[in-house]
Amino acid sequence: MAAEGPEAPASPGRGGAEGALGDGGDGGTGPPAPVAELPPPAPSPPKEEHSDAAAPPPIPQSCNGTAAAAAPPEPEEPPPAVPEEPPPPRDPEPPAEEPTLAYPLDFEKFWQAARNNPHDFTAWTELLQYVEQENHLFAARKAFDAFFAHYPYCYGYWKKYADMERRFDCSRETEEVFERGLQSIPLSMDLWIHYISYLQSTLDMNLPESIQKIRGVFEAAVAAAGMDFRSDKLWELYVEWEREQGDLRAVTGIYDRVLSMPTQLYNHHWEKFKEHVLHNPPKDILSPEELLWVQSKLATDPVPKPPEPEGTEAPPGEDLPPGVEGKAAAADTQENLDQEKIRELVISMRQQIYAQNEAEVSKRWNFEDGIKRPYFHVKPLERAQLRNWRDYLDYEMAAGSHERTIVLFERCVIACALYEEFWIKYTKYLENHTVTGARSVFQRACGYHLPRKPNIHLLWAAFEEKQGNLDEARRILRCFEEVVPGLAMVRLRRVSLERRQGNLEEAEALLLEAMHANEGLPLASFYAVKLARQACKVQKNLGKARKVLVDALEKDPDNARLHANLLEMEFGADVRQNEGNTMSCFERALRSPLPDEAKLVFSQRRVEFLEDFGSSIHSLLTAYDEHQKILKQHAARKRAPENGSDEPDDKRLRPDEAAGLLGPLNFSGSGGDVGSNPSAYNYWYQHGYGAYSYQTPWNYNQYYSQS
Repeated sequence: MAAEGPEAPASPGRGGAEGALGDGGDGGTGPPAPVAELPPPAPSPPKEEHSDAAAPPPIPQSCNGTAAAAAPPEPEEPPPAVPEEPPPPRDPEPPAEEPTLAYPLDFEKFWQAARNNPHDFTAWTELLQYVEQENHLFAARKAFDAFFAHYPYCYGYWKKYADMERRFDCSRETEEVFERGLQSIPLSMDLWIHYISYLQSTLDMNLPESIQKIRGVFEAAVAAAGMDFRSDKLWELYVEWEREQGDLRAVTGIYDRVLSMPTQLYNHHWEKFKEHVLHNPPKDILSPEELLWVQSKLATDPVPKPPEPEGTEAPPGEDLPPGVEGKAAAADTQENLDQEKIRELVISMRQQIYAQNEAEVSKRWNFEDGIKRPYFHVKPLERAQLRNWRDYLDYEMAAGSHERTIVLFERCVIACALYEEFWIKYTKYLENHTVTGARSVFQRACGYHLPRKPNIHLLWAAFEEKQGNLDEARRILRCFEEVVPGLAMVRLRRVSLERRQGNLEEAEALLLEAMHANEGLPLASFYAVKLARQACKVQKNLGKARKVLVDALEKDPDNARLHANLLEMEFGADVRQNEGNTMSCFERALRSPLPDEAKLVFSQRRVEFLEDFGSSIHSLLTAYDEHQKILKQHAARKRAPENGSDEPDDKRLRPDEAAGLLGPLNFSGSGGDVGSNPSAYNYWYQHGYGAYSYQTPWNYNQYYSQS
């Protein structure tokens, strides 16, 4: 059942039909449309079945019944202008239901299962199957509208939705569903063909406007999806329909377009075109301009006249006018020869186009053959198919036209809708061509398909910031943080956005808010370090930065990174004037409940600092003596492993990890006791001093969501 529902996005909410496709539109904000490649359709007023405002109460019988007809028609108003880039809702709620509306008995059970876990595709399909079985129109509307807010690429369910509206004789609603579906997934051949079949079966074909409407839908279909490699069925249907209308010149025009399209059945179209030319008079299949051009072309290379046939004898008593028979036969023969020459020239002119198209098809054939699942599904794709999509996109971007690249990207994000990398690749490509198109792709990806993926939201916010839309960038980050709270990478991006705009107070408030929200967790210390660095480096306020870290250490005294960052800031100031604060950092660390290995590193650094920058020899000697004691204690513990350890192995801080807090150190040349080896101090001093560094990397990944 899931495999039936697949392909593109745009306005899944009910009543979101932005245009009448019969007017030649291509689907509004759906795939190729956002890139402004095709003219947008004329908008039609949105429809809300269950809206509390201005919508009539639902009528349980036929939508086209007498009750509906009794209402006086609304005065016709010009359609509202469609906003250029409406931001899609993050998780649009279905329209409010009428309080008197009764739903099937088990509807609430299936509804709650789907709404409580909107990413459970199976729960949605069970809900839709239930409302179809119950044949309850209003329950179906509620279920389908909510489903398409999450899975707008499922073309099979758009068809089922339209069919249900049609069963209840709701013609206007049926057409709206088709339009909304085609805006969401304009590359769906099945949905286009289903819509056209619906129009053909419901419109009065004796009316000129009906012919014009269907022709407009055909044009919208080939404009939106005609460049798809698998669009042959749509082109064939268009040709056959124009042939049924008796417009052979229009048939020729369609063939002229499809013969230059690299499609799967390109050779079939070529053979059909030749049959079309050979079995119809040239004057019926060629436009007057082309016919005149072909005739003038042939006139420059005249056909030799055939020998005039000898006239037969006249019946007795009747004399034929001299030369009449010979001239008539010669005229017929000449006309037939001229038509054959015209046909040959018409075909030969298109032969070169066909050959070029055949070469383009051959370049893409292996890529197309590697696409095993061109429709949307929640199940993961095989690695080979993902690799094939990457290679195909790279080829088309390098060798193909912009229009073909856009169509291929749209096909790709249908099959790979849940893969962030392809949406990001698409936006980066569009950013170099059209800002509006890139923004539309960001909206579709983040609004419907990847609402919980942080990377593409961060890229979208950066894109808007680069365009100068700071309020939109703030909104994107704030809304995503509401959906997925607690991600450090998102909060830090909000902080850096405010800092870049000079809003230091807002940046500080965001960090303080994050610290308070994560109080008692390691993440609070992480934000404290960030706030202290901002105060020190940006605001140039060392005292404020010191207070932030000292307060954090009171709550998290055994956090070695807090001690290390405080030491780094103190050391970054004037060491002659700030020696006391630097020594206080060392003392605080050595008195803290840090692991012994970490204290050993801080003790070693204290000796280095006093040796290089200390003002008192007494302080240096005292620090050195204390360091020897720590070394002896550490060595004694290492020499008695058989006595066990007070701490579990996984809780103990290994020496290499401890050294990593402040930089790589080698404080013992032979691994023995410095006190028992007179040369050990010199060896340690030389190697330890060479590794002197207070800059320590922070492992951000431990707080970032792995999604």
